[in-house]
Amino acid sequence: MIRHIGILLVAGVTLAACGATVSSASALRDWVSQSGFHDTSHALVTDARHAVRTLEDPSTSPKVLHLVCGVLLYDTESANASLPTPDQQATTLLSRAYTDFGAGAHQCYDAGSDHARRTAALESLRAGGAAIAEATARIAAAS
Repeated sequence: MIRHIGILLVAGVTLAACGATVSSASALRDWVSQSGFHDTSHALVTDARHAVRTLEDPSTSPKVLHLVCGVLLYDTESANASLPTPDQQATTLLSRAYTDFGAGAHQCYDAGSDHARRTAALESLRAGGAAIAEATARIAAAS
């Protein structure tokens, strides 16, 4: 009886040791797949570009800004919900991108026809674009 317990214990420890480790690259690839990162980031960048074009057009009405920037904010919040990643550096970069996009979306929503507010929104959106590009490069390198 004790011999059977010993064999089971050794077998259990051996099996646990074989499957207990997942590489960080593998974990990040799994996160990318499960979170839909590529589709989500593509949609977010597309929304940000649309918001930039809309902000740069001085004839754009506040109602149109509300719509465009509301979509950007919604997609930003959805993307942010997939954090953290298994990679701390990627998480930090994505968090910065989502923070900048969110700030830009809020600023855009409130900009109306005010040139200074539109400029501030554009700066936040461009910072978000730079951060998401850096995060995407980190994810590609780390996975």
